[in-house]
Amino acid sequence: MKTMSTGRRGWKPGTLLLAAGIGLAALPIDPVGAAATTERIVTDRHAGLAVYGYDPVAYFTDAKPRVGRAAIEYDFSGVTWRFANDGNRAAFADRPDVYMPRFGGYDPISLARGVASPGHPQFWIVDEERLYLFYSAEDRDVFAADPQAAVAAAEARWPEVERVLIR
Repeated sequence: MKTMSTGRRGWKPGTLLLAAGIGLAALPIDPVGAAATTERIVTDRHAGLAVYGYDPVAYFTDAKPRVGRAAIEYDFSGVTWRFANDGNRAAFADRPDVYMPRFGGYDPISLARGVASPGHPQFWIVDEERLYLFYSAEDRDVFAADPQAAVAAAEARWPEVERVLIR
C-alpha cells in the first residue's frame, strides 16, 4: 500500500515553538501549516481535531496548553475536541461557548486585517474569560498591548471573513 510522503502532506514533525512566554515546547505537528482554513473552526486537516488535539478547557484550569487524550473526546460543531480528563470534557460539553477559542481559533490580529490565519495552540491568551489563539508570538504581543482594540477590530472583520470560510 502506498502512502503520501511526509513532505507532500506538508507535515513537519518536531517543530519547536515559543510557548506563550513559558519556554519551548516540541509539537508533533506543524499546526499552522496543517490547518484547514476553510472551516469556521480551525481544524487539523490530517486528524480532524479542533485546536490540534489540545484541551481547550486546560487553558482556563491549568493556565497552560495540554494535549488531550484520544480516549477522551467530544464531538461538537462538526469537529472532534480532545481533553486531558473527563472533568474538562464535561465542562466543555456543558458550556462550549465559554471554552471554545474565540473566532473559531483564528488569529484575531490577522482577522482585523481581513485574513483567516489559523491560531497556534502554543500562542494564546485568556482575556475577559475568552480563549484567543494566535498565528505567532508577535501577534499575541500586539493583542496583549490593547486587547479591547484588537477584539473590536477582529469583530468588525469577522463576518466577512467567516462568509468566505463557510462557502
